[in-house]
Amino acid sequence: MAFNRFQDFLGGLVARQRSLFGSNHTPTMDELLSGLMGNTGEVSAIVAARELLDMYAALGDEDKLAFFVQLEQHYNAEPASVKLAFQNFEAAPNSTNLNRLYRTAEPKRMELLRRLNQTPDATHDLVAMRTDLLRFLKGQPELLSVDENFASLFRSWFSRGFLLLENINWSTSAAILERIIRYEAVHAIRDWKDLRSRIDPPNRRCFAFFHPALVDEPLIFVEVALGTEIPGSITSILEDNADGALDVSSFTTATFYSISNCQPGLQNITFGNFLIKQVVQELQHEFPSIKQFVTLSPVPGFNRWLQKVDDSESEVLTGLKTEFLDSDLEPGALAEKPEVLRKLMFNYLVQAKRGKYPADPVTRFHLGNGAMLHNVHTDADHSEKGLQQAYGCMVNYLYDLRHIERNHELYVTGGNVDYSDKLKSLLIKP
Repeated sequence: MAFNRFQDFLGGLVARQRSLFGSNHTPTMDELLSGLMGNTGEVSAIVAARELLDMYAALGDEDKLAFFVQLEQHYNAEPASVKLAFQNFEAAPNSTNLNRLYRTAEPKRMELLRRLNQTPDATHDLVAMRTDLLRFLKGQPELLSVDENFASLFRSWFSRGFLLLENINWSTSAAILERIIRYEAVHAIRDWKDLRSRIDPPNRRCFAFFHPALVDEPLIFVEVALGTEIPGSITSILEDNADGALDVSSFTTATFYSISNCQPGLQNITFGNFLIKQVVQELQHEFPSIKQFVTLSPVPGFNRWLQKVDDSESEVLTGLKTEFLDSDLEPGALAEKPEVLRKLMFNYLVQAKRGKYPADPVTRFHLGNGAMLHNVHTDADHSEKGLQQAYGCMVNYLYDLRHIERNHELYVTGGNVDYSDKLKSLLIKP
């Protein structure tokens, strides 16, 4: 690839520059920062960027935190310059002065991050750097502005136009397959045999987004099961080895049963909606008989909600929660109260809110993509994680291609939770 050849070229420049101008003096972090932001030549800047990134990677947490604090305190916009630019815009509110104000108001650390990204493999290092930053945010909320700068640049660098969709199969490189095993976040992949059962049979597909700057590193991937009906249990998918002959022309339903984000440093950078929409297009092209696109999704926030008392809930809903909890059921004893559990699950999905949107993160993701809540299943996930999070419940979200845009607009504008008629009887009125 041309991009990789260019990266190799830059890497060669860095090595030659270091050998030509190497000295016994090891620059400090401050010297590297000053040099990178100064009027140095392009090659010298590339070398300085690489040295700074390498130095950062070798730091302990205390020094990494100090680095981010320095970015927050000393790499902001100049207040006097911003004030003057604003005054000029206020006096003459034209596009020229607006652009000048925009450039002046941008924090210096934005340009620093751009310059760091000039050196080979820098994008990977900066994603790892933000992973560290996200760990520090809870205890250092003042660093949120620094994180917003990282996120702003990442949204540009990782925009849809740069993403490459690949079909992951048994002929994919071992390096990528190993990462698929490691990054699977929903249903753990036990071993290579388990991986093969998910990507090799004719009724299985796996698709991932990649970026040219992150070689062999998937950004996000989705696992898909192909069949003739909407599944209500993950066991039926994970234990289906597809040993017999399959008539691929009979497939009518594609089920997205696992979506995993792979790079913690790209948190809140949107990939999933693009991925699902493109995968739908790929599957429609390969299997024209498939008309139904659904998920079989976990409900990670259900148990936390169940244990929490909320004064805004109706007496009926609170009473139902109490009834279920007082029965002291073990997560595995689901058969005793399946309808109570199903009713609680449905009302959690449609009534529990974070602002105007559903509290459950998986629900927010799929409804935001234009899906609707299709069905709720008990006794669907017997894994330890599934039992702890949601008493074994799972949910189908339906991507009805005729209504995706309408559902998306209603959700975005009003937080509307669209659901199928079969679920209406489960609703407990607020």
